[in-house]
Amino acid sequence: MRILVVEDEFSLADIISTKLKKEKYDVEISLDGEDGLNNALSGIYDLIILDIMLPKINGIEILKELRNNNIDTKVIMLTAKASLDDKLLGFEHGANDYITKPFHMEELVARVNVQLRNNIKNTNKDLLKFNDIELNVRTSTILCTKNNETINISYKELMILEYLMRNSNQIISKEQIYDKIWGIEKDFESNNLEAYLSFIRKKLKIIDSDVTIKAIRGMGYKLEV
Repeated sequence: MRILVVEDEFSLADIISTKLKKEKYDVEISLDGEDGLNNALSGIYDLIILDIMLPKINGIEILKELRNNNIDTKVIMLTAKASLDDKLLGFEHGANDYITKPFHMEELVARVNVQLRNNIKNTNKDLLKFNDIELNVRTSTILCTKNNETINISYKELMILEYLMRNSNQIISKEQIYDKIWGIEKDFESNNLEAYLSFIRKKLKIIDSDVTIKAIRGMGYKLEV
């Protein structure tokens, strides 16, 4: 399952990320509110660990924006503020849980596990549909519904196609895909994205889907029938 950590103190964000990765979670980090909001609005995360005191956009505003956009991702608020009013404000705007700094990492992991355990039976987020294809996020497979043909895809292919399917009503730029899929990693070449897109297009053709990924000159990419 995928977790976004929005925390401006890099050392703490890195410790949280390392711990959760040891628990077999896929973790990404945003170090300010603006980046955190942009990532969270993609809707691809199962849970967000969200600090309140953030540069650019605070955590409460991010939470409000998510709920206003009908994104129901589980959110654990993470903050040094411990007053009842602060907690009530977070819950009022749709937070699922609240943990106060300083905290034991084991407690945070336990709270994460509780929130995500409640999602296990909810398959809606794991099965995405667009025209004649169904993407099963949990099994990394694409099904063409018109002929019941399936094909497996790699992890990076899955992440790219999932991002495009969750945002099928808009054009996604190269920069957005780089930020979302590779994040702060620097060990990729500029032609990697084109290669992965080519792999996805070929696999869609193999299962005889009518769906493809169209390149919009100077703008980005969009799913198209």
